[in-house]
Amino acid sequence: MKILCFGDSNTYGWDPRSYLGGRYDEHTRWPGLLAAEAGLEVVECGENGRCIPHREYQLRNAARELTRHGEVDIIIIMLGGNDLLTEPDFCAEDVAERMEDFLLYLRTLPELVGTRLTLVAPPPMAPGEWTAEPRLLSESARLPGQYRELAGRVGADWLEAPEGPGVLDYDGVHLTARGHRELYEAVRKYAAE
Repeated sequence: MKILCFGDSNTYGWDPRSYLGGRYDEHTRWPGLLAAEAGLEVVECGENGRCIPHREYQLRNAARELTRHGEVDIIIIMLGGNDLLTEPDFCAEDVAERMEDFLLYLRTLPELVGTRLTLVAPPPMAPGEWTAEPRLLSESARLPGQYRELAGRVGADWLEAPEGPGVLDYDGVHLTARGHRELYEAVRKYAAE
């Protein structure tokens, strides 16, 4: 089975504790752990700072990235946190609407016919260095419900991301090593179904 993981820094495996913005190794970040599973081929397409593609050039770039690896069975999409961080007036519904447009666009690509699209909401943000604004905490906590409903509407699969103490680092946004392991476990169980 071939799985493509498309996301932001939490898919890339950015380690906020690193002075120069290092990356967790393949034995720590969730796509790397998944790649170690027998019978799975995993393509990592995480990019720091990535928002949900919504402009024409972003959609073209995303289509190119998602289709250049040949046929894949599952595309796991975990995006939306940066949309809340960079769009001061955005609420959970705005992020879900942007994601819906993106998923519907992906459904138009002939190369992805038969590919399962799996939507994962980023873990709800926690109080931290990057999340001083109360809106970020409340809207990110509402996003999983919006995504769950959206997945049902567009025929995508839905996967719950881990949340709770120890899942996010001091910045309130990025996964800890424990958070990566918990997300890997959830994806592994899902892929085995």
